Amino acid sequence: MRTRGGGAPGGIDIPLMCYFLFWYIGNYYYNITNKLALKAAGGSAGFPMTISALQLAVGAVYGIFLWLAPDARAKPTVTLDDIVKMLPVAFCFMGAHSASVFALSAGAVSFGQIVKAAEPAFAAVLSQFVYNKPVSKAKWLCLPIIIGGVILASVKELDFAVSALVSACIANLFAAFKGNENKKLMETEGLKDRMGSVGNQFALTTILGFLMSVPVVLLREGKRLGEFADIFKTNPVVSANLIASGLWFYGYNELATMTLKKTGAVTQSVANTAKRVIVIVGVAIVLGESMDPMKLLGCGIGIGGVFLYSVIDQLLAKKKKD
Repeated sequence: MRTRGGGAPGGIDIPLMCYFLFWYIGNYYYNITNKLALKAAGGSAGFPMTISALQLAVGAVYGIFLWLAPDARAKPTVTLDDIVKMLPVAFCFMGAHSASVFALSAGAVSFGQIVKAAEPAFAAVLSQFVYNKPVSKAKWLCLPIIIGGVILASVKELDFAVSALVSACIANLFAAFKGNENKKLMETEGLKDRMGSVGNQFALTTILGFLMSVPVVLLREGKRLGEFADIFKTNPVVSANLIASGLWFYGYNELATMTLKKTGAVTQSVANTAKRVIVIVGVAIVLGESMDPMKLLGCGIGIGGVFLYSVIDQLLAKKKKD
C-alpha cells in the first residue's frame, strides 16, 4: 500500500499501516468503553448527555496538553474570525457525537453502528437540496440498498428501541451537515496555514464542541448532576470507562483524519467499510449482543451499499475511459 503520490513502487507504507491499525483499535475500544460507561450509569435513562460532554472534555484537555507540553505540537495561530467560522462545524460535531452516544445508550452498539452506516443517504439529500451540489444518478440508486439493509437489520433486532433509531438518524444528519460545512470552512484563505495541522483542527473543534455541549447537559440533566457526581466518585466502571472512552474517541478520530488524508478515495471507502464490519461484529461478540442471521444479512447489505455508493462514480468513470 502506498501513500497518494509517494512511496516506492510496490513498497509497504509502514506508518500508514500503523495509522489504520490504531484507528481500528481506537474505534473498537471506544465503542466498548463508551457502552460500559453508559450502561453502568443507567443507560438512556441515566446520563448520556453528561457522558458525551465529558468525553469531549477529556479530548479537549488532551489537545490543550499537547500544545503546552514541550516539543509536542505547535499551537495554532487562528484569529477570532477563524474561530467564528469554525462554530457551525463544531456545533454539528457536538450534535453528531451527542446523538450517537444517546443512540448507543438506548440500544445495541451493533444496531446503532448499522444505522449510522446509512449516513451517505443523509449526505446525498443535503448535498442535492441544501448545498446545491448534485449527486449522480448512480449514487441515488445505491441509497435503496443502504436503507433496505438498515430495515432488514432492524426487523430481528432484539434490543430495538425507537429512540436508538431516531437518535442514530439525527447523528447521521449532523454528521452530513458537518462534512459539508467543513468543506466550506477549509476554503477560507490561509486557514490551513494558521491551523498548522490536522491535529490542531480536531483539537479546536473538540474544545468548541465541548463548550457548546454544556448548555445541552444543563438543560437535559442539569438537575441530576449531583447524582452523577456521586456515581462517578463511587463507581469505577463509570469513571474509568468514561475517561478511557474520551481518550479513545479523541485518538481514533484524529488518526482517522490523518489516515484518510494519506489515501485515495477508493482506499478510504474500503477502510471505512472494513472498520464498520470489525466494530459491529467485534463489539457484538464482546458485549454479548444479538447476532441474528437476518441482522447480519441486513448489516452486510447496508454496508455493501455504502461501499458501492462510495466508489460507483469512480467505477463508472473508469468504465467510460476503457
